[in-house]
Amino acid sequence: MHSALFDTAIGRCGIAWGPHGITSLQLPEPSDAGTLRRMFRGGAALPQAEPPPEVQSAIERIVALLQGEPIDLRDVALDFDGIPPFHQRVYEVSREILAGQTRTYGEVATQLGDPGASRAVGQALGANPFAVIVPCHRVLAAGGRSGGFSAGGGVSTKLRILLIEQAQIGSQRGLF
Repeated sequence: MHSALFDTAIGRCGIAWGPHGITSLQLPEPSDAGTLRRMFRGGAALPQAEPPPEVQSAIERIVALLQGEPIDLRDVALDFDGIPPFHQRVYEVSREILAGQTRTYGEVATQLGDPGASRAVGQALGANPFAVIVPCHRVLAAGGRSGGFSAGGGVSTKLRILLIEQAQIGSQRGLF
């Protein structure tokens, strides 16, 4: 298992991978050390290495997405080892939300067959180790409110990415 840092339009991101796919994607923190610390959530950092072709391809597509290209990342292999089954289901449903689209926590819960689970959906997305690949930023609170965002910069980063993607909320094009 290895990791790498890479530059995007919103700052320097971190990515980690293993034999079964990407294990983590971290949005920028104020420093590289902060990005790595948050990516490994207090655990031991993985050695940095040159990404293999499939990871390099994912990096290039993430960079393009964060520059405003409508890139689809649903085919990027993710390693769900150690991720609770409910979270996996939330992530699978969330991955179907394409660039420029949004859903609410309640809509994701309903799609999972449990309309009362919107808070649990929010908690699962708050623990998302694959930010942007699992587009938790595209899931909003009821009424088009932003809801939370656990990446560096919080809700400001969420809104920034949605603006880059020219997100549509309901029938309204754009956020404002």
